[in-house]
Amino acid sequence: MPASSNFQEAIREAQSSALVGPNVVNKALPYVGGGMVLTAAGVLGGMETMASIGYSTFKGLSLVAIIPWFILFFVAQNAANKANNGTALPLMATFSLLTGFTLTGLVVQAIAVAGAASIGIAALATGLTFAVASVFGRRMSDSVGQALTSVVSLGLMGLMLAMVGIFIGSFFIPDLYQGTNLFIAGFGTVLFVGMAFVDFYTMPRMYRDDQYLAGALGMYLTYINLFVFVLRLIIALQGGGRRD
Repeated sequence: MPASSNFQEAIREAQSSALVGPNVVNKALPYVGGGMVLTAAGVLGGMETMASIGYSTFKGLSLVAIIPWFILFFVAQNAANKANNGTALPLMATFSLLTGFTLTGLVVQAIAVAGAASIGIAALATGLTFAVASVFGRRMSDSVGQALTSVVSLGLMGLMLAMVGIFIGSFFIPDLYQGTNLFIAGFGTVLFVGMAFVDFYTMPRMYRDDQYLAGALGMYLTYINLFVFVLRLIIALQGGGRRD
């Protein structure tokens, strides 16, 4: 999953305590929730598709779907950053549905390894993080907010480098992915918990009130990634951290 796209800019923007969008968080939150609902619908649609065409065919289809998924993200982000909300909203809705479709394989694996309750646990953990971050993230001082933003941004770069390294290394060391999955899942979970707090601090300092969809997209990605890493952590703890 792509990480929240606002972090490089956040390092620069958060240097000032001035709020450029004091109401942007409240305006963005309904769209974050809507995106999560659409993602769940995408997962359900993906599961129905998998049942119809078989796992092997679906796996290939989901890999192909990553291409329009990336394109949709960058187009939607560009429109949202320009506050072209009429264009950005349907793009983001489609992106959310397609995100769920691409997550189907992980959800099915989690159900097979840890039971359907694992999905509820991951969703509950994500929701609780959201609730706590919404309270304390807005109240962080500039010194704490800037420091946490820097730490999380560095952690994000480290996570991406580690995942790329493991992906390449697994071609030469077959058990590398399974051996490191618990560490990556745990580190990713902690990282995106921190990112959730940072989102509530940086959004009013990065986006104007009319850029609420840009903020919603970044926050949506944070919580989707958190859900994914919690789910991966559950799978790893159950001994199912293999790569399909």
